[in-house]
Formats: sequence, structure tokens, C-alpha cells
Amino acid sequence: MSPLVSVDDLAAEIAADAPVRLLDVRWRLDRAEGRPEYLSGHLPGAVYVDLERELARPGRPEQGRHPVPDRADLEVAVRRWGVRAGDRLVAYDDNDGVAAARAWWLLRRHGLDVRVLDGGFRAWVASGRRLERSDRAAAPGDIELAEGVGGLADIDEAAVAPSRGIVLDVRAPQHYRGQIAGADPVSGHIPGAVNLPTVTHIAPTGLMRGAEEIRAALATVGIGRDTDVVVSCSSGIASAHTALAFTVAGYPRVRVFAGSWSQWSRDPGRPVATGPSPSAAISVV
Repeated sequence: MSPLVSVDDLAAEIAADAPVRLLDVRWRLDRAEGRPEYLSGHLPGAVYVDLERELARPGRPEQGRHPVPDRADLEVAVRRWGVRAGDRLVAYDDNDGVAAARAWWLLRRHGLDVRVLDGGFRAWVASGRRLERSDRAAAPGDIELAEGVGGLADIDEAAVAPSRGIVLDVRAPQHYRGQIAGADPVSGHIPGAVNLPTVTHIAPTGLMRGAEEIRAALATVGIGRDTDVVVSCSSGIASAHTALAFTVAGYPRVRVFAGSWSQWSRDPGRPVATGPSPSAAISVV
């Protein structure tokens, strides 16, 4: 089954009274709190999901800015959203699916049936379908999450990944090259990492590009179906979107380095590469 659902197909499922639970995951780096936008208008029946507090956990700085939440804490959040056994989840945002993909990646690891609304909030609005403009507190759910399985790489696995496959850095080129200072103490990339921004997989319409287009883009950096890939970004959000693109492309061998650059750049002794090539000028954190 595709990890994406179109606006038309979702509307048909809702009209047929299918057990669909909608998750509004509006979040941006420059506007982490998406509740005001949620309150001003959201898909009917959607509950607000706080990426910072529910799809991540507070952690020490050296763990990165968005550590993966513990299973028990995530289960509390999922029950707050009203999720019950048998529900089909659909996550959406207003940022081309980047934040919604974090929900998809994380919840799928715990065995939930979850998809991303292709085109997100903007596609729903463009279709002329109605919005709801009020807060919504769901009746508590009773779901029991399985332990998280697969799809995750830690910092040491990311360090050796270039010798076993590919580390794919999906940030903008200027961040990869270390040309501008970001939120982290050091700029640059993991030595050996290649750069392919996750926005490559987003069409001008805001929809995810098709499988053939994604595969062609991945081929430009040496990635095929059987390549072992660890994806890195700033803090594990954009990486999840690239993992979503891999799944659309039918490429199963991808793991997300959840700590990403926000963890790597705070771990003393880690090498740092700058410049446009995978292993250009090397320094040390």
C-alpha cells in the first residue's frame, strides 16, 4: 500500500465512515508551535499533534534537538489523539509533508497503519472541501504500541555508514557545505556524506514526485534499490520525509539518523567535512 493518500481518496474514505483518524502536524523550524494555525482551520475531525512535545522528547543537547520519544510516552500521546486498534491514521501539514512524514516514520515503526496526505492542508483547501475551525479533544484511545522496529540509525552507525553504503544528507546545499551558520555549534557535514535535499522529491504543486522521478534523483548520487542508506538532516525531521520518498520509490533499505547534524555537531571528537564534496576539508568537533 502506498504511504500516501490523495485528497480525493481521503474524502471518499471519510464519506464512507471508514475508521480514519486525522493528525494535524503543522510545524516549521521558524514556527514550531502550529496550534494557532490548527485553530484557525483544519480538516474536519483532525486532532492537533505537537511535533516538539509528542513526536520528540526533551533531551540533553548532545542527543540532538529532536530525540525519538520513548514508546511509553508516545503511547500516551497516541491515546490522547483518540487512536484505537484498527484505526487508519492520516498525517498532514502545511509544509509539503515534511513534518507529517515525521509522524508517519515514527508511528510506522511502532506498527500503526499510517499514511501522509499528499499535498497536505493546502491541497485540501484547493479542492474546495470544508474546514473545521475549533479545537477538538478526542475521546481517549486505547491503542497499545509495539516496540519500535527498524528504520533507525544511531550516531555510531551513521559514522560507519559511508564504508558500508551511503550517508545521504538531505539539507540545503549551503548547510551541507558549511557555508552558513545554523542552530548548531559547527557547520558542515558527516565526512563521506553525499547531498540530495529532500525538497528534490517535492513537485511544484506540493505533491510528492512519482516513483520514477524519485528513483532517477537518487541515482544521481549513486543510490539504487539495494543500496544501504542512512539519511541525515538537521535534527531528524527532513530525513523522515526522504524516508517517505524512498518508500514511494520502492526502496526499502533506508534508516534515519534521528540525531542528525544537531547531535553529530555536539559530539566531541567527531570529524566535520566542509565544502561541496563528501570528504573535502576535514576538521574536528
